[in-house]
Amino acid sequence: MTSFVSHTTVDSRNAYELSEWWKALLGYVDVEGDPNLPGHEECMILDPDNGHSILFIEVPDAELPPKRIHFDLRPREGNRDEEVERVRALGAREVADQRGKYGPGTGWVVFEDPEGNQFCILRSQTEVDAAPPPPAG
Repeated sequence: MTSFVSHTTVDSRNAYELSEWWKALLGYVDVEGDPNLPGHEECMILDPDNGHSILFIEVPDAELPPKRIHFDLRPREGNRDEEVERVRALGAREVADQRGKYGPGTGWVVFEDPEGNQFCILRSQTEVDAAPPPPAG
């Protein structure tokens, strides 16, 4: 079992404003059906040609960490929790367990590689597809 880079994540103070700036610079667009709006704490943009995506996420830290860009990894097969155990066995250090952050079956786990670079293990695409839609509002 392995993972793939789902998207690149950028920690930010204002996810919307920063995503709009990068959209203009790169020619990226909002995800169809999920427009970014002022006040959103997470804003995803994507390359309309190859589908590469960048997620801008607001962090509550008074000072942003020096390493503000990290990979979000999605299991190619199996599920998030199996991949979390595999990553632990490879020697990654767990930084934060955010499973269940938005309700049962949601969330991710933050790890550090041997040099301290952070990355997250997300739910598999199968798990995402099987989840109920988020409440409207």
